[in-house]
This record gives sequence, C-alpha cells and structure tokens, in this order.
Amino acid sequence: MNRRVVVTGIGLVCGAGNTKEDVWSTLLAGKSRVGPITRFDTTAFSARIASEVKDFDPLKFIEKKEVKKMDVFIHYAVAASQEAMDDSGLRVTKENAPRVGTYIGSGIGGFGVIEREHEKFLKGGPGRISPFFIVASIVNLASGQVSIRFGAKGPNSATCTACSSGAHAVGDSFRMIQRGEADAMICGGAEGAITPMGVGGFASMRALSVRNEDPEHASRPFDGDRDGFVIGEGAGILILEELEHARARGAKIYAEVVGYGMTSDAFHITQPSEDGDGAIRVMTAAIQDAGIEPHQIGYINAHGTSTYYNDKLETLAIKSVFGDSAYSIPVSSTKSVMGHLLGAAGGVESGILAMALSEQTVPPTANYEKPDPECDLDYVPNSPRKTRMEYALSNSFGFGGTNAAVLMKRYGG
Repeated sequence: MNRRVVVTGIGLVCGAGNTKEDVWSTLLAGKSRVGPITRFDTTAFSARIASEVKDFDPLKFIEKKEVKKMDVFIHYAVAASQEAMDDSGLRVTKENAPRVGTYIGSGIGGFGVIEREHEKFLKGGPGRISPFFIVASIVNLASGQVSIRFGAKGPNSATCTACSSGAHAVGDSFRMIQRGEADAMICGGAEGAITPMGVGGFASMRALSVRNEDPEHASRPFDGDRDGFVIGEGAGILILEELEHARARGAKIYAEVVGYGMTSDAFHITQPSEDGDGAIRVMTAAIQDAGIEPHQIGYINAHGTSTYYNDKLETLAIKSVFGDSAYSIPVSSTKSVMGHLLGAAGGVESGILAMALSEQTVPPTANYEKPDPECDLDYVPNSPRKTRMEYALSNSFGFGGTNAAVLMKRYGG
C-alpha cells in the first residue's frame, strides 16, 4: 500500500539522560556519560566502566506491586513508552485499539533477573524461584507490558537480533503501517545488561574498553586509540503513525520514515565481513527502498561502536556505497556519549535521527582526538553542527551478522 509513515513521539532513557530533552542536550554538549560501574563489585573484572542510567525511579511509571514483575529493561521500556506517548499526544481508545501496536526489541532481555533467580535456585532449590521469573525476564515482555499499559491491541511483537534489535523493531513497524496492518506503532528497543554476567561475558570476548582509569574518554568511535565498546543501558521508543492519521489529530511530526533495509553478513558470529558486504547491502537497500540516490543523504548516524573492526569496516562500507560523496557526508556515533545500548541502541538512535532532522543539527562524535588512517570520513568531532539535511540514515549491526538501516526524511508537509 505504501502509506506514508511519520514519527510523532519520542521517549529516551539512557546514560545520557532520562528524557529525550536531557539526552539531546547531553549529546550536543559532546560530553561522555561513562563512569565506574556502581551496580556490583567490579574488582575482579577487566572492564569496570559503563554508561549507567542514573536517578531513575521506576515507581514514577509503574505501581509498586508491579515493579517486581519486571526486569529493569522492562522498566526502561515502560518509562520511554510513556514519554513517547505523552510527547505524541496519541490516545488509545476502544475504537482505535486494534489499530495501535507494540514492537519492542531487546538483544538480551532480563539478565539481572536471570542471575538473581539462579542464585536463589542454587541456594534454596526450585521452591525459591519467583513465580514472576519468566515473565520478568523474557524479551517480548517489554512489548507485552507496554501493550497492556496502553491497551494497544494491534500487532504485539519483539525482535531479538542482538544490537540490531531496536532498529529492526522500528523498521518492521514502519512496514506494518506502510502495508496497512496498523495505523500507529509504539516501537523501539530496551536493554538492561549491566550485570556481572553481562559485563563479564563481553569482557571475556575482549569486546569492551578497559580504559578504566579514564572512563569519560573510553568510548571513542573512529578514533585511532579506540580499544573496545562501553556497555550502556536504557530504552528508545518511537511512536510511528500513518501520515493522515497523525494529521487528522494535529500531531507534531518530527520526521518521515522512508526507507528500511535488513541483511546478513553470513560470515562470522561476531566480526563483520571483511569487505563490509552486509553493511554495504543494508545501506543500499534502505536507500533504494526510499527511492533516492546515495548523494541525497545528509547525515549518517553510524553504528560506530568504538571497536577496531566495526569502525574500520563501517567506514569502508560507507565509502563503497557513497563513493566520493562519502567524504562530504557528516557521520557521527552517539555511542561516544552514552555507550553501546546493545538491543536498545537502534531504538535510541532512531529517536536521535528524527530529532537531528527536526532540529537540522548533527550531534557530534565525542572523544575524537587521534585520526585513524583507515577511518578518514567527517566524524563531526566533539561539537554539534548545524546543517541542511533532507535525508538521514541510521545503521545498526549485530552479532550473528544481522544488519539494519533506517532512513528518514525531514518532514515538510
């Protein structure tokens, strides 16, 4: 049907702030929000830093008796969804409920609850396991809890595609509205994996930065001294609506979603393909889906994890897709400020992409100090940039070789 789809609400919770306004102002300041992990004793860990959500009270959003039924990733999803719904002004009614859906991804789900309940099991046997263990930890309960909260009776689904989860949820929701399966979708990603097993697991892979004595400068995408990603947490939720549905109720529109791509590297369980093939094809797919030419892209929100191979190969892929114009396109990684939110990254970064188009401002790549000859694009170092952009692209790549790209357009009526 190819109905037009727009962004009418944004909700963000992450280490950079607990609202979209706080996150946006922190990004523009170009100051990293990475610090020592406070959730558990990290003495024995090689990586002891993270971008934790601070001053977050789930009781502001969830009844006390319900809080224990949810892992923290669901708390974040509910909070971000509430902000996004309030921001959009969308109300779910008896009449429109079957046309409003939820689609929220997570790469890991309830690690914290799993670890806690397993410890109880080891100490006291199966009788000590909480009856809420399963529903507090499985990936789709972020979407399920949000659906219940707002009474949204349309599509209710969840993606679990590693660090592409949030972007796939946004892209799939775009498709559902485009095809007429829903008029509005509450969509994005949520993650809460700053736990002993989460940090320990990524550290054992040597994927994390060990710049423990200088945490603010640890996440440094595309920089020549990068040494791994910094784990983050939170949620990014968008309200997507069919254009006429949004217009009919006088909604504010941030941007229009016009393209989506998804591919697989089919190469390695963690490392991107050496020629950037999957990233090349996913960006190309999103651009072709939008019906535009590569040179029309005015900004790329890169996956930009601050790992050696990702940043090198994403740069290679961008140059392959955009040719000579790659050097004139602003490319930035907001993970430099908030760390890598894993399955929530694509949701948060889709929200940032919409705000960038709305404000005609590119957020910077913080901590960019030492150029890398293999990363030689315009990474908008350390300070934001006002610019004229009509189209912007967001990349998300995940373990298992899964890739997603979401393309948006400045809304002009």
